[in-house]
Amino acid sequence: MNAMLETPELPAVFDGVKLAAVAAVLYVIVRCLNLKSPTAPPDLIYQDTALSRFLLKSCPLLTKEYIPPMIWGKSGHIQTALYGKMGRVRSPHPYGLRKYLTMSDGATATFDLFEPLAEHCIREDVTMVICPGIANHSEKQYIRTFVDYAQKNGYRCAVLNHLGALPNIELTSPRMFTYGCTWEFGAMVNYIKKTFPQTQLVVVGFSLGGNIVCKYLGETQANQERVLCCVSVCQGYSALRAQETFMQWDQCRRFYNFLMADNMKKIILSHRQVLFGDSVKQPQALVDSDLSRLYTATSLMQIDDTIMRKFHGYSSLKEYYEKESCLHYLPRIYVPLMLVNAADDPLVHDSLLSIPRALSEKRENVMFVLPLHGGHLGFFEGAVLFPEPLTWMDKLVVQYTNAICQWERNKSQCSDTEQAASGQE
Repeated sequence: MNAMLETPELPAVFDGVKLAAVAAVLYVIVRCLNLKSPTAPPDLIYQDTALSRFLLKSCPLLTKEYIPPMIWGKSGHIQTALYGKMGRVRSPHPYGLRKYLTMSDGATATFDLFEPLAEHCIREDVTMVICPGIANHSEKQYIRTFVDYAQKNGYRCAVLNHLGALPNIELTSPRMFTYGCTWEFGAMVNYIKKTFPQTQLVVVGFSLGGNIVCKYLGETQANQERVLCCVSVCQGYSALRAQETFMQWDQCRRFYNFLMADNMKKIILSHRQVLFGDSVKQPQALVDSDLSRLYTATSLMQIDDTIMRKFHGYSSLKEYYEKESCLHYLPRIYVPLMLVNAADDPLVHDSLLSIPRALSEKRENVMFVLPLHGGHLGFFEGAVLFPEPLTWMDKLVVQYTNAICQWERNKSQCSDTEQAASGQE
């Protein structure tokens, strides 16, 4: 009798369990997608100068809210994953000419050259020299999207193809691109300077490319000649400091590390004959034992220690990371420098962001831009679900560069006016 009376209550119990399960799932979704995270203008660290005040007036994106897609845009992981898988959506196909440069060690550097599609805002000849992220090249969708937008704003673009990254270009020497080698980028810049003697340069680097361009500019004062400004997006500034954080599971960095290492292994193995062939001769030639360790590597650090540092004869991984990072070169850059990172970048630990913060607090030419969202090279925008092809990052880099060009133009006009006035006197 009691059992018969209790039976009708069972469906209510099941409904309660279902509601609890739904609530738990919704809670996880809200937490994972960071739906409660606010939108805000990017955090800016800079010195109060005439240039910085001009930039704040001329670049609305610096003071305006960055609003990512509503459902998933506040997740740094999804932004990063979409960039990694898609690069960009509905990306254009700009037409460029591929250039080949022979390096002193027999390596063949390549870059793609894209002419402007419109008149520049100050009606001058300006070339963007662009260094992509790790193992990337001019055919990547995020590069194509950015180049197309820059061309339509009157910029010539030269995009470096990292040595060994293009699948259809064979290596001609036993060396690939590395974390901080500036040789190929420097060769591309020198070609542009010689071929277009009237052009001024805007230096742009994405992720690993940000490290390379900043190191290049800081290596010698001559590298900054004819350079209007430099923009670095989503770099980590110090591989030595990042080494420990990149092995942690916090924010899934260890998983990203594994995925990037797996991609690097595939690229290295695609050039196995050139890198590990019997005819290879170099100070620290790669041997069969290095190839065996490469197969078992599960992190970028293991690959760097086994393979990459040996291209330049470094005796240890610590020496390689210390010498190849741009950290010690940043104070030697005197042109306007904008450093951009995202607070939710899963690859760049928050401790690394103290480097650009400290630099921008001391140097008048540096501005550090830190939006809350964007992931690693994501920065997608869009109403609810589907992102727009052009990202906040694409627009910010061009907007900042336009402002710098206008600033230099104004300075030049003021100088001409002063000279004319003094001549009349």
